Amino acid sequence: MARPLRTASGSISTAPLILLDVVTESGLVGHSYLFAYSRLMMPAMVSIVRELAPELAGESIAPGRRMRDMRRRFRLLGTQGLLGMVISGIEMALWDVLGKLLGRPVADLLGGEAVALRAYDSYGMVDLPRDEAAIRESVESGFRAVKIKIGYPDAADDVAVVRRVREIVGPEIDLMVDYNQSLDPPEACRRIERLREFDLYWVEEPVAAEDLAGHSLVRRVTGARIQTGENWWFPEGCQAAIAASAGDFAMLDLMKIGGFTGWMLAAGQAHAASLPVSSHLFVEASAHAMAVTPTGDWVEHFDLAGAILEAPCRPVDGHITATGPGLGITWNEEAIARYAL
Repeated sequence: MARPLRTASGSISTAPLILLDVVTESGLVGHSYLFAYSRLMMPAMVSIVRELAPELAGESIAPGRRMRDMRRRFRLLGTQGLLGMVISGIEMALWDVLGKLLGRPVADLLGGEAVALRAYDSYGMVDLPRDEAAIRESVESGFRAVKIKIGYPDAADDVAVVRRVREIVGPEIDLMVDYNQSLDPPEACRRIERLREFDLYWVEEPVAAEDLAGHSLVRRVTGARIQTGENWWFPEGCQAAIAASAGDFAMLDLMKIGGFTGWMLAAGQAHAASLPVSSHLFVEASAHAMAVTPTGDWVEHFDLAGAILEAPCRPVDGHITATGPGLGITWNEEAIARYAL
């Protein structure tokens, strides 16, 4: 990773990726990748892929149908966790190969088109003044929003870092903060109150992702605009969060929401609830999904896979545009050989 990710819940200095290829009878190959978060999870996820492969052999390239079949297959077990991540990755690779077969970007197949979408530059816990130049460069390159992670042991450090970053980016740039689930509701309320003066666009996951009541409480007590959603599992997770009034926004993660099939269902719910939708990671694929999201807000710019792609997805003047055909993903085999575990 060009920019290691330091969070209040742990640090990630390298991106453990699992690369998926869906090979068709015509010879075309669809690509997607999974982010395992921890290298420890990679063997288990690869094992799931290998066990599922024979069940998919000979099936049609119908991403929605294949997703429904896989979810039905594991109804009693449930599809959260590693299994859900794997079947979502397979679904994304099916969309990629379908787009290649038709010579069209996935955004077109979903009923939209590849358009320039506003993106925010996503940082971990910043090290000031070392990261000051990078943050200034983000703004100078055209980004109109920046996100940093906070949740330091001492609340005073949260305030000091946010104050300094606000000074760096100025009042016209939207500033988001992400606690990465590091607080309990009372502490979240206390800390957020101290950040009121900095005009934050959103406060992300101040409490445990599954604590929907806690998110709702923090919203009511602080009046802050709460972002959550990157850890929702499939559209049902979105449904539960909306019912609990857990957030002011929805942040969808293609690998957890159920690929494009799950994304479209969740995006419809967000539209009905008037929730702005932003993406989480997977910038290459997310640009296609966001292009057809009625309440699309921000694309997260955080590069997980650029080091192993022939044509990494790069922002232009603070915007991200989907590429094709398919998802626009082509492996750089030389780089893969260099980084392979």
